[in-house]
Amino acid sequence: MMSKIKFHVIKGDTVKIIAGNDKGKTGKVLEVNRAKYRAIVEGANLVTKHVKPSATNPEGGIQETEASIHLSNLMVVDPTSGEPTRIGRKVNAGEKLQRFSKKSGEYITNNG
Repeated sequence: MMSKIKFHVIKGDTVKIIAGNDKGKTGKVLEVNRAKYRAIVEGANLVTKHVKPSATNPEGGIQETEASIHLSNLMVVDPTSGEPTRIGRKVNAGEKLQRFSKKSGEYITNNG
């Protein structure tokens, strides 16, 4: 069995995009694809998709949806300063490993 890889970004995090067409935008992570090392960020990397008419969507037409972004292009936003930060892991009061901001030292709680 393969061990579970720890990612610096998880669902519910607020992240800043540091590379690509949407560089500088911030948004909430909606989904993380662990197999492809990619994440979908709310309101970022919008692509147009042509949708055929169906029973649920009788109009069909063109919709804008978020496409995935590689995890290397994302940085977690520090909860105190609001700036992008690197992530570390340490034991918090005998509990499991928790993520913390390397910039401020604050623990990062997951809201997702």
